Amino acid sequence: MMKVTIYTDGAARGNPDGPGGYGAVLEYVDSKGELHVKEVSAGYKKTTNNRMELMAVIRALECLNRPCQIDLHSDSKYVIDAFNQGWIYSWLKKGWKKSDNKPVKNIDLWKKLLELKQPHEITFHWVKGHDGHPQNERCDLLATTAADGGNLLEDVELQ
Repeated sequence: MMKVTIYTDGAARGNPDGPGGYGAVLEYVDSKGELHVKEVSAGYKKTTNNRMELMAVIRALECLNRPCQIDLHSDSKYVIDAFNQGWIYSWLKKGWKKSDNKPVKNIDLWKKLLELKQPHEITFHWVKGHDGHPQNERCDLLATTAADGGNLLEDVELQ
């Protein structure tokens, strides 16, 4: 399996009524030993930080065309803890309800993320945001630039 490192971040301005964006950086070394870096980002007219954090991971995984071993780094405890603490599997088992029986937010994105995760071996890593980590800072710049851009999408469009 190809090894890929993914960094993600999301941002919302005026959360939840303002625009938001996500940014993701994918890195891998090909069979010739050459490093490849791919960046993806987009902005939305109205969104939340959590939706953008999830979109960053989803769009990064959509870039992969075969099963991979992935080290995924995010400054979103929401995303990382959902997998590392097993919350997502509990939510799924309980019909997308949390331990307090309230519905989980962003069910559409969590379902898509679970679908995209299936063929891969993913290790989730939390990185402290705005702490000088170069790829986390790059993802933040991609996300905020997308949020502040003029070409914003109406809503998250999952295919």
